[in-house]
Amino acid sequence: MKQVEIIEVAPRDGIQNEGVILNTDTKLELIERSIAAGIRRLEVTSFVNPKRVPQMYDSAELVARLPRGVARYIGLVLNQRGYVRAVEAGVDEANFVVVASDTFNQRNQGAKTDDTLALWSEIAQDAKDKIDIGLTIGAVFGCPFEGEVPLQRVLKIIEKAMVDPPKELSIADTIGVATPVDIRRVVAAIKSEYPDLPLRLHLHNTRNTGIANAWAGIEAGVNAFDSSMGGAGGCPFAPRATGNIATEDLAYMLQRSGLETEVNLDRCIQTAQWLALQLQHDLPGMVMKAGDFVPVAAD
Repeated sequence: MKQVEIIEVAPRDGIQNEGVILNTDTKLELIERSIAAGIRRLEVTSFVNPKRVPQMYDSAELVARLPRGVARYIGLVLNQRGYVRAVEAGVDEANFVVVASDTFNQRNQGAKTDDTLALWSEIAQDAKDKIDIGLTIGAVFGCPFEGEVPLQRVLKIIEKAMVDPPKELSIADTIGVATPVDIRRVVAAIKSEYPDLPLRLHLHNTRNTGIANAWAGIEAGVNAFDSSMGGAGGCPFAPRATGNIATEDLAYMLQRSGLETEVNLDRCIQTAQWLALQLQHDLPGMVMKAGDFVPVAAD
């Protein structure tokens, strides 16, 4: 039975674009509920300017209050200041972002892609004796401002980044445009060049292909996936970017297919339903509404 890791991103990506600002206690409850559901790795916050992303107003306080020894916590960083704050706050991992298109990278981080890659090199070297650091490449499959992103451009970005290799490389379909064919093509190309590099997929379900893309990732040899309870999520800097794949939907598919996740599906469903109440609107997850499938025993 293959082991698949589910990384919960609702405390960061899931709520960052929401109009309802959650207080620190509510965010902690979301994290604790996720841990109770079997999640052992969570992206809990981003160290960004709260004027640009108001939901992230309490990053340092949140990290200081996290239950320790039960899970690993990731903080998203976009620049040098964010990296320093993540180290000072004491997250277990920092996740640095570079976007595959210049226009989106400029909107997201105020710099061109190559400039952010140069910063990645500085931060990755500094992090060696301080913190585990991973790299996310955003908008790999398409940019809301420039359109298609050529695979060769993505591979060139990875080549430059690998001068200072990340602990893990996350490939993000930030605006949810990929299809399973795209996933297989990109993952195969990366694995061909870097067979030992740990890969993770960050998928959005904007066009209802996210779960199919996750399965394509499984077939391509990826065993780590980001997801968000209830399918909550979206990017403040990408027009029409909607939710992540839902944790409970992903867990259902994997478990029903005979793969091991160590996640309790019923608790995920309960957490997704609870999160919808906190955000004061319905969430797009399907299994949170339909429930698990329990076959009726034959007489």
